[in-house]
Amino acid sequence: MWPMPLPEELRAGLKSSVADIANIGERFGGALSAGIFLKEFVAEGTKWAHLDIAGPAFNEADPFGYTPKGGTGVAVRTLVRIAEDLVGR
Repeated sequence: MWPMPLPEELRAGLKSSVADIANIGERFGGALSAGIFLKEFVAEGTKWAHLDIAGPAFNEADPFGYTPKGGTGVAVRTLVRIAEDLVGR
């Protein structure tokens, strides 16, 4: 995981004629567009993160290592570790 940019030029792709903001952006830069969408709902000064796990959340290939075929549980260990760190294990 790494910090990704939130390019303002992608915000235009979230305009909607029927809603305040559309929950879909351009075909390319999906993770960036998703982050820009979420940013609209975060109060100024609030720390936040967008974990874009949709792609690796399901493995259609054969299992490998600790990754099973089917639902992978990707980022579960990361989220558990973050929770442990926040409570000071």
